[in-house]
Amino acid sequence: MISYNPFWNTLKKKNISQYQLINVYGVSAGQLSRLRTNNHISTHTIERLCEILDCNVEDIVEYSK
Repeated sequence: MISYNPFWNTLKKKNISQYQLINVYGVSAGQLSRLRTNNHISTHTIERLCEILDCNVEDIVEYSK
């Protein structure tokens, strides 16, 4: 199962709010909704989040059996 729990932890560590992601960085509210519910997001979105948060993929997503 893919989980985006690391994303929320990284977001908190970097002191970036969901409001900032939407209004400053142009991340859609729909993408955040999909992250919240662990639904599919594109690798492009993961790459963009890594750029915004200056982090690695494992700081955004984790896989568990």
